[in-house]
Amino acid sequence: MDFSSTALRVLRQVAESGSFTAAASQLGYTQSAISRQAAALERSAGAVLFERRFDGVHLTPAGLTLLRYARTILDSVAAAEQELAGSSSRTEVVRLGMFPSAGAVLLPGLLKRLATTGPHITVTTREGTTPRVLRALRAGSIDIAVLTSRPPHRPSDGESPRLHIETVEDTELLLGAPTTGMFAGRTAVHVDELVDAPWISTPSSGAEPQLGVWPGLPGRPRIVHHTSDWLTKLQLVADGFGVTTVPARMSAVLPNGVSLLRVDGVPPEIRRVLVARLPGRPAPAIATVIRAIAPASTPAR
Repeated sequence: MDFSSTALRVLRQVAESGSFTAAASQLGYTQSAISRQAAALERSAGAVLFERRFDGVHLTPAGLTLLRYARTILDSVAAAEQELAGSSSRTEVVRLGMFPSAGAVLLPGLLKRLATTGPHITVTTREGTTPRVLRALRAGSIDIAVLTSRPPHRPSDGESPRLHIETVEDTELLLGAPTTGMFAGRTAVHVDELVDAPWISTPSSGAEPQLGVWPGLPGRPRIVHHTSDWLTKLQLVADGFGVTTVPARMSAVLPNGVSLLRVDGVPPEIRRVLVARLPGRPAPAIATVIRAIAPASTPAR
């Protein structure tokens, strides 16, 4: 077998992106070039590495095996490049991926705790939905993933080997509504009152769930604005242009003009925040960051 570092980077990026098109965009190649690299990689491996499904491209068991070694090889190449450039230092970098609302609530406290418990650690962050950060974790592009799940709380991606996952906290989903308007002065609404409400939602796709509309709402929701940006979403609510769902943990960072209301007539919607890493013994810096994220965390499984 003869694998180039370029081919291994293609393997890792396809695993992370979930498609050849997205991988091409991230690596600055054409899609045809990515396809050629993938085909050459399969010929060299003597096995099918990529499987096309309705929700994108996934690695086969053989592909996941090669990916496990590719992570080690590419990390070693990066370390060698850094040392040869004379930029190696005692600072340890831990790459953290998290779902969008986690940054405002979890990240500042994490960095403050690390200033004391791990001053030699530098944390870099990237944001994405739970499926995306899971793919990035599997691909080796990040070291730790902060995820969210809904009941029955099956947060893993179903791939093998199983990830090591710990619970950070449970938080209730609430309705974010303008402080003025039809729900002004209230602490709760009945779910039936939300059927015709104007919703502000995150765009969805086959692999990424729609966020912002109350789960299980009868009928087809009336979505008036689509945005993935939390600042835009909450400001639209504050200015009276719609309602959206908000995790209770975000109450401390809401802009003026947004109230959080309990939704009656249905069971509480609980979201779980989890931290995941690849199986095996973690590097000391990764373990330190996980302890700073979830000081009192317990294994999810």
